[in-house]
Amino acid sequence: MTEKQNITVAIEPALLKQARALAARRGTSISALLADELRRLVTEDRTYESARRKALAMMRTGIGMESGRMEDRNEIHDRSRFR
Repeated sequence: MTEKQNITVAIEPALLKQARALAARRGTSISALLADELRRLVTEDRTYESARRKALAMMRTGIGMESGRMEDRNEIHDRSRFR
């Protein structure tokens, strides 16, 4: 079993009451609810940071669009090709 550490969290009594009811409906504890949410937040942050690093690397190196010629301004704004 994984080692766990206790923490103290201060929340408003009304929120605590609602959290107890939510945990009871889900058949779990407030501690488990908090641990799951913290796990989700950490994973989400890690995923975001990974995507951010990849995007910055792509911005530095480019995305390989050198294979064709660049359209000039008139070609870019020519709407007749969409009609």
